[in-house]
Amino acid sequence: MTHMNLNKNLICFTGGGTGGHIFPGLAVADELKTLAASNNKELKICWIGCSKGMDRNIVEKAYGPDGKATADSFYGIPSGKLRRYFSLKNFSDLFRIAAGFFSAFHILKKEKPALLFSKGGFVSVPPCFAAHLLHIPVFTHECDFTLGLANRLNFKSADCMFVSYEETKNKLRAEEQKRVEVTGNPVRPVFYNTSAENGRKFLGLDKTDLKKPLLLILGGSSGARQINELVYNNMDYLCENFIVVHQTGLVNSNDTREAEFAQKYKDNYKPYNFIYQEMPDVVSAADVILSRSGANSIWEAAVLRKPMVLVPLCGSGTRGDQVDNAEFFKRHGAAEVLLGQEADSEHLKTALNQMLDSEKRAEYSEALKKLTEGEAPAKRIAKLLFEKINSNSGGAE
Repeated sequence: MTHMNLNKNLICFTGGGTGGHIFPGLAVADELKTLAASNNKELKICWIGCSKGMDRNIVEKAYGPDGKATADSFYGIPSGKLRRYFSLKNFSDLFRIAAGFFSAFHILKKEKPALLFSKGGFVSVPPCFAAHLLHIPVFTHECDFTLGLANRLNFKSADCMFVSYEETKNKLRAEEQKRVEVTGNPVRPVFYNTSAENGRKFLGLDKTDLKKPLLLILGGSSGARQINELVYNNMDYLCENFIVVHQTGLVNSNDTREAEFAQKYKDNYKPYNFIYQEMPDVVSAADVILSRSGANSIWEAAVLRKPMVLVPLCGSGTRGDQVDNAEFFKRHGAAEVLLGQEADSEHLKTALNQMLDSEKRAEYSEALKKLTEGEAPAKRIAKLLFEKINSNSGGAE
């Protein structure tokens, strides 16, 4: 494959399937644009995501600190899931993966970005392989303790992989560690400049209304059926002790039940399928967060020093990354964890009862402060990518 002259004013991002594979990439994109502007350079961002699902919607609704869209263009490509178990769908998805590769190859050859940055997810594998063949530098980021299957494949094409934890790097072979940089998990810049007041305004709450702690319940962009059922089954307790803001998810919500609860509990229960631009301010307004422990949501809450009760996804069908994330925060005194069979009403009430004590919440917040001190990971990654762009003379290495 011949070398191309690359466009130093364009960076391509890839990743998707869930918000957890998109929002951290948007965080890096925002910081890159800010860094370029401070150096009197214009930088464009294009995004390659899944042609189906939420990817386009999330990317196109994302706005940076300057109020402008983070991504300048979005390309949807076919995406097949990479399964670790036998399934007939593995065969049909091979064709989707092949189609995704040819689509990504065409896009990258046309756009000629200075580099490709991947945040993982199944959709990112074809673009990373295509970029490698086109001699476009590839960088990828793994947010969890262990590499997902997509990032294991992407790492083969990558110049460098960024990871969130030293433990992740240490598990790799010595020769692999040379291409790994520990940066932490990127969080969007807007989470470092939030307004609790704006969050309350969005929720329709005045500060004088907050006679109880505000509990924010998150289950990821799709929602978590397990958490939703736990909430439904304990609504009397929750609304008696908290003002409950419940992001039910775009997939696993039950609009009828939630409408009934909202009618019954009035301002003590506020359900939303999904919160977009307002989410940073809503997290800022929260006193406690009940959540899955996907890397994205957990670190967004951490930078705002919000005490957490975590219900990690575990069991068959998951590699245990959420369990690793949750136990990391628990070890550092920054969260309570309801694992497996402990994710029941009794353990939920025990964990949340601790959070009713403002002094106890302050202890969790202090532990989170220690975990998030230092340069923001998204800013650090952006600097490394910006240096890479400027170290190239316009062609691929």
